[in-house]
Amino acid sequence: MSGLLVDSCVILDIITEDPKWFEWSSTILEKSARHNQLFINPIIYAEVSIGFQKIEEMEVVLSQAIFKRIPLPWEAAFLAGKAFFQYRKIGGLKTLPLPDFFIGAHAAIEGWHLLTRDTKRFQYYYPKLKIISPDSNCLPIPY
Repeated sequence: MSGLLVDSCVILDIITEDPKWFEWSSTILEKSARHNQLFINPIIYAEVSIGFQKIEEMEVVLSQAIFKRIPLPWEAAFLAGKAFFQYRKIGGLKTLPLPDFFIGAHAAIEGWHLLTRDTKRFQYYYPKLKIISPDSNCLPIPY
């Protein structure tokens, strides 16, 4: 069984029943869960929390039976800082590292695939990261 870090955009597509992305996100998440351990980290948890009024409601959706919660490793924080430094060098305007830097670094450090729709930043800053997206044919699912 391999690991798969699930980006918040995929979870939010399902929760909000996004008209454009619900079908893709729910289908790929279901298929991926059959043969992969699904992971989230505190950054993803925080991003998903914006869709809920109460933590108890969110706990049902982000059930620990489905999503294993993993803390962000120090090595991932270091790598996120390096990616953010690159971002600033090429003209990025944000003054604090963006959540995507931590999410991408976490998947990269752990050697997991990343399930996301937002691929550009991940591909640019983490070129070796295995990304599952609507644009990719990469599925860590044995058939």
